[in-house]
Amino acid sequence: MSAPLETLASPWRHEEEIKKSRFLAQAMPVESPADALAWFESVGDPDATHNCWAYRIDDAYRFNDDGEPGGTAGRPILQAIDGQGCDRVAVLVTRWYGGIKLGAGGLARAYGGTAAECMRLAPRLPIVATGCLRLRCEFGELALVSARLREMEASIEQETFVADGAELSVRAPVDRLDAIAARIVDLTRGKVHPRRVDPC
Repeated sequence: MSAPLETLASPWRHEEEIKKSRFLAQAMPVESPADALAWFESVGDPDATHNCWAYRIDDAYRFNDDGEPGGTAGRPILQAIDGQGCDRVAVLVTRWYGGIKLGAGGLARAYGGTAAECMRLAPRLPIVATGCLRLRCEFGELALVSARLREMEASIEQETFVADGAELSVRAPVDRLDAIAARIVDLTRGKVHPRRVDPC
């Protein structure tokens, strides 16, 4: 069985000098491709020689060589993300050219190696698989149900008020969904029956 994937607990930076070129890797936890692209735009240095990047978010990924020879920068950064067992991560490696050419192999090692070392040193969190429950409860039970959900590490993603109460969409770790649903049924003496929904 493969190890669970991890994401970064916080943004991280790692810098190396390789044959007089300066390489700065910056890594960031992201939730969507749009988040990743906006982050690349905000942290890239327009005065640097190259700002090369990659992201991996579940099955979605992209990479960019930013003028380096094809396959020598973005793809090695993506391979570093995958090789470190990371997901929901964006990595930007900025290069300031120092006057010595590295060649295709040297570039791939520099970009991929700087990215991998950045993620290796960064604090990480396991990615916990989550699922969703939907439930409807009366106003009189709403405060109690909401409080118990929070105690059970469930988060209310959406709350929609209806004539006699509220409809809640709740996210929680997949392995706790059945226990949470059973606890809510007990708590409301069978008046509320959460149901699993997929996708959320």
